Amino acid sequence: QVQVVASGGGWVQAGGSQRLSCAASGSNRTFSVFAWYRQVPGKQRDVVATITNRGITSYIDRVKGRFAISADNSANTVYLDMANLTDEDTAVYYCGAAIEGKLYWGQGIQVTVSS
Repeated sequence: QVQVVASGGGWVQAGGSQRLSCAASGSNRTFSVFAWYRQVPGKQRDVVATITNRGITSYIDRVKGRFAISADNSANTVYLDMANLTDEDTAVYYCGAAIEGKLYWGQGIQVTVSS
């Protein structure tokens, strides 16, 4: 059974940086797409960044130039490096891993940016 475990997050001061990690285990297949989402109370979960197993990345405009998504294909692990954080980045972050046509979610991680 595939398990997706996210780590990182916590409190950070505005302007600071943080790294989130997400690892998928339980499958001998390489992921096809990893994605980071975030959600604030009362709003829907929105995608933030994605990466394919070929290294093709995409970002929402609000994080371009500040966030970087990367992956270790052999380990089915993805990272989200966040820099120059603002209070608008405060949210619960979720990792999603697409493996063999199915999407698996990791647990949410709270990121709080304090100004």
